[in-house]
Amino acid sequence: MINTLQINFRNMPPSAAVETRIRKYLDKIERFYNQIISCHVTIEAPHKHHHHGNLYHIRIRISVPHGEIVVNRQPPKRQSHQDIYVAIRDAFNAAKRELNNFVSIRRHETKNHAVPPYGRVTALFLDEGYGFIETPDGEEIYFHQNSLLNGDFGQLDIGREVRFTQEIGDKGPQASVVRLIGKHHLVGNNI
Repeated sequence: MINTLQINFRNMPPSAAVETRIRKYLDKIERFYNQIISCHVTIEAPHKHHHHGNLYHIRIRISVPHGEIVVNRQPPKRQSHQDIYVAIRDAFNAAKRELNNFVSIRRHETKNHAVPPYGRVTALFLDEGYGFIETPDGEEIYFHQNSLLNGDFGQLDIGREVRFTQEIGDKGPQASVVRLIGKHHLVGNNI
């Protein structure tokens, strides 16, 4: 639960409607992550410019256990931030994205980019249009010539290194997508 919410207005009078909107966005963020300690929001209306009107600058600082999220939304080139509510919405959307990243890192939920399975072509039946790939652990995977993405099936050699996407077919494991690995790539050691 939020212990402290502080809203500062600069170069403009305080507004109850703006405060209500800020509390609404903060409630949404708090439903996502309920360990927010404090939140400080500063809304600044720069002096009027003849060509650009009032473009609002929003700064949000959210304190959470073991960290702090800071969003500093400068007025963009586009005119949408002449509307204070659009500027507040954009700033709180950015704050939620930053908080989501913070929570993911704290929970060790960073994205792992899995390396697709790999192997070597061990059998080719050129007339029938299929072949087999053997994985490093000895599993044999069927593939059809239409599965080969970046190469000519007729030019494929036994022993050629490939990466593939595996699925289970009617007769067992098969490769739905097969990609050739460059000739100078060493499978197994550099993956």
